[in-house]
Amino acid sequence: MNSKGALNGLMILDLSRLLPGPFCSMILADHGARVIAIEDKQYAVEAGINSSVLRNKEHMTLNLKSEIGRQVFLDMAKKADIILEGFRPGVTSRLGVDYDSVKKINPKIIYCSISGYGQTGPYRNKAGHDVNYLSTAGVLDLIGHKDGPPSIPGIQIADLAGGGMYAVIGILMALYARQQTGKGQYIDISMTDGSMSLLSLVLSIKQFAGLPVKRADFLLSHRYACYNTYETSDHRYLSIGAVENRFWKNLCTYFDKPEYIPMQYDDGKKDEIIDFVRQKFKQKTLEQWCEALNDLDICWGPVKNLDEAMEDPLFKEREMVVDLEDLSGKSLKFLGVPVKLSDTPGSVRTLPPAFGENTTSVLREFGYSDIKIKEFGEQGII
Repeated sequence: MNSKGALNGLMILDLSRLLPGPFCSMILADHGARVIAIEDKQYAVEAGINSSVLRNKEHMTLNLKSEIGRQVFLDMAKKADIILEGFRPGVTSRLGVDYDSVKKINPKIIYCSISGYGQTGPYRNKAGHDVNYLSTAGVLDLIGHKDGPPSIPGIQIADLAGGGMYAVIGILMALYARQQTGKGQYIDISMTDGSMSLLSLVLSIKQFAGLPVKRADFLLSHRYACYNTYETSDHRYLSIGAVENRFWKNLCTYFDKPEYIPMQYDDGKKDEIIDFVRQKFKQKTLEQWCEALNDLDICWGPVKNLDEAMEDPLFKEREMVVDLEDLSGKSLKFLGVPVKLSDTPGSVRTLPPAFGENTTSVLREFGYSDIKIKEFGEQGII
C-alpha cells in the first residue's frame, strides 16, 4: 500500500480563498498532492474563517499586485502542475497570472478557475455567494416548507458540490487528458452551472414522469408518507425513505395498516396516510424508535445533530472523524477522507498551517536567498 496517496508528485498553486477553491485543493492534498496556498496578507482575517480546509497544505503570502510578486508566482508556475483560482473573471488577467500568461512558460499547466456564474455569459461579473447561485439555478426554490419561503440550507451546496467537487473532477479529467496529449488546458467551473446540474432527477420527474415539482411537495420531498420526516415525542425527528413498495410494505405491516400498502402514491389518500404516520411517530422518543426500528428493513434514519453524527460509531469505524494534536498537545477534530482507495489511500496528515507559515521555506526552495526574502518583506511583497 502506497501511503503517499494517489496524487503524490503533483504540485498545485492555489490562489483561491474562502471555501470552494480551498475545499477542492484540500481534497487533492488529502490524496497526496503538494498544495501551496498563496494569499495576500491583507486577507489573513478571511483565511481564519475556515482554516480546516488548509490541512495537508503549505501556506505562503505573496502580493500579486506588485511586479516582483507576479514574477515570483510565474517562477513557481514553471514547476507547477495545476493552478487554482477563484477570483471574479478578468482579475487574473489584470494581475498577469492568467492561463494565457502561464501557458507561455508552462504548456503543461492545468489551470482551473472557479467562479460564481462562469467565465462567459451575462452574469459573469456579478458578485454572489452560495445562496445566490442556488437561487439562480432553481435549487433554492425546492428547499423549505410547502407554504413558506425558500429556506437557506445549513451547508454550502453550491460552493462545495457545485464548485469544489466539480473542480476536482475537472482537474482529474485534465490530468488524464494530459497523459494522452502532453498538454495542459483551462477549466472553467461555474458554481451556478454545478448547482443546476444537481437538478437532473428533478427534471426527469417533471419532464418524463409528468409529475409536479413544487417545494416540499413532490415525489422525493414530503408529498408522500413514504419519503418524509417525522417528529417524535421528545421533539426530535427521524427520516423515512421507503420509496420502493417492499420497504413501504414493511412499515405498513409494522403499523398494522396493510390497507395502506397499495396506496403508497395515492394522491387522494396521501394526506390521510401522512397524518396517520405522523401521529404514530409522536408516540415514542427518538431513542425508543431507534430501538424499535433497528431491525426493520424500511429505509429510515434518526435526524442527528453534528455532535451526534461525529460520535456515531459508523464514522469512527470509517475514519470520517480524525483527531490531530496541535503543538500544545490539544486534540482537534477534522473530517476524514470520504474516497477510500485500497492501494493509495488519502489521509489527514498535517494541521492547517498558520497564515504565511511556509513563505520563507517555499521561497528558499525556488531559489530566493534569505537577503532577497528579507527585502520582499520590507517591500510588502510577502
